[in-house]
Amino acid sequence: MIDPECGLVMVADAEQTGPQEELARLRSELEATNQKLLECYKMASLGRLVTGIVHEISTPLGSILSNNGVARRALEALEKLLAESSSASAPQMIKAIEIVERLRALAAVDKIACERITSVIPGLKTLARTEEAELRRVDLNQLLRNALALSQCEFRSRVSAETDLGDLPEVQCYPQALYQVFLNLLTNAAQAIEGPGRVTVRTRLEGEHVHIWIADTGAGIQLEDRSRIFSPGFTTKPVGVGAGLGLSICRQIVVDRHGGSLDFESEIGVGTTFHIRIPVAQDRKAAG
Repeated sequence: MIDPECGLVMVADAEQTGPQEELARLRSELEATNQKLLECYKMASLGRLVTGIVHEISTPLGSILSNNGVARRALEALEKLLAESSSASAPQMIKAIEIVERLRALAAVDKIACERITSVIPGLKTLARTEEAELRRVDLNQLLRNALALSQCEFRSRVSAETDLGDLPEVQCYPQALYQVFLNLLTNAAQAIEGPGRVTVRTRLEGEHVHIWIADTGAGIQLEDRSRIFSPGFTTKPVGVGAGLGLSICRQIVVDRHGGSLDFESEIGVGTTFHIRIPVAQDRKAAG
């Protein structure tokens, strides 16, 4: 029932609703729904935060990249002029050439650093975008590349990423929702690896579906946890660790919203592989 004063969903007493089993079932469903609402709220809040961060990064980064290009071209020209100078053998001239070479090397390093920042911006924009109300056709391979670029902050040099992306048609889907699924699974994969390891992403077209593999070389999922990993609220991670999107929400996005499937295989000490299958076309509007 609805409490008219606070608007909260209330569960009636057992005497009013029937057997204890039915009451327990309703409470379980209510807890699951509340958990999903909390996850959605967290992602919405994160999206608003990331939107501001992207704006603050993009403008100065564009200026830095532009200035870096001008500086590198100027240093190259100056280095050439110094080398062609009739007094190039003079000690002062040799010193000047060495300084220019060092500055050009530093400018090249700055360019690489800026390019690394630039590579994560498409992923941040996708994460921050308000959830689409309409289906769109997108390149899932590019969506995965964006998620990989953003998840590098979790991988760092400890975990290497390998891709084997097949030729895919554009897929009709809700891109922002699927992007969150990919980012969550990639982050989980990196966190499952203690020490150095590898995360592998593969895609293939299988009939009317796209099959996506996200595999890690981590410790594997314990046998007693495998039946519960898609349960709302279940996690083996400490508070504050993770991408903020539970596997139960991931499954809801893939299965309920897109009519696909999400399952996994795991071997202790070897690693875990998640399999995502998404229809190329949606014959029906998936449930929101």
